[in-house]
Amino acid sequence: MKKSGSAAIEALEARLGHQFADRKLLETALTHASAASGGRASYQRLEFLGDRVLGLAVSEMLIEAFPKAAEGELAQRLTALVRNESCADVAMALDVGAAIRLGLGEAQSGGRTRAAILGDVCEALIGAIHLDGGIDAARRFVRTNWKARMQAWRGSMRDAKTTLQEWAQGKGIGTPAYAIVGKHGPDHAPLFDIEVTIGSLSPQRGEGKTRRDAEQLAAAAVLVREGVWKGISDGG
Repeated sequence: MKKSGSAAIEALEARLGHQFADRKLLETALTHASAASGGRASYQRLEFLGDRVLGLAVSEMLIEAFPKAAEGELAQRLTALVRNESCADVAMALDVGAAIRLGLGEAQSGGRTRAAILGDVCEALIGAIHLDGGIDAARRFVRTNWKARMQAWRGSMRDAKTTLQEWAQGKGIGTPAYAIVGKHGPDHAPLFDIEVTIGSLSPQRGEGKTRRDAEQLAAAAVLVREGVWKGISDGG
């Protein structure tokens, strides 16, 4: 039996671990731009806030968990934990997709399972929780959903672009070249599509919130594809 709208929202709140005093914040966090009309706002402003709150909360967790780690290591761990793919994983684990409000076209094209949308909604939910319950409520949400990921992360402490350049030079196949092939998303939080080419190898793309992040992901994808790294999350 399908749950009523109110029951579905209550079930989502239970999964989030936060009961909203202002449900409009939750509704806004779940509203994609394609469904924003008639005075209904999209999640973009909350996403902007949630991105910053997530970065702060994860940074605090890393400082506590790795007291001897250098700044460079902390930065790499932070990047891996707050990137869109990680946020999308959290949203999927919490079954947020079914509650997202989408326009007909986005819904029909699989928007509920699209990583970019799920990641954005996850950040918007953090922003909404912060506004509704304060920084401590937002911290609790982040700790609950990121602590295990933080502890389990076994990523490479090496820079993917540097590793790829050294590997390519060792193979004698040239120097990696990076180019922006696309840019989309809201002005305050664009996503960059970067393509890396190396000699006669097939190009590989990466998507990130900054050009640098996208370049790193594109480089990591080549390293995984060519068997240099076992996986982007456990490379090296």
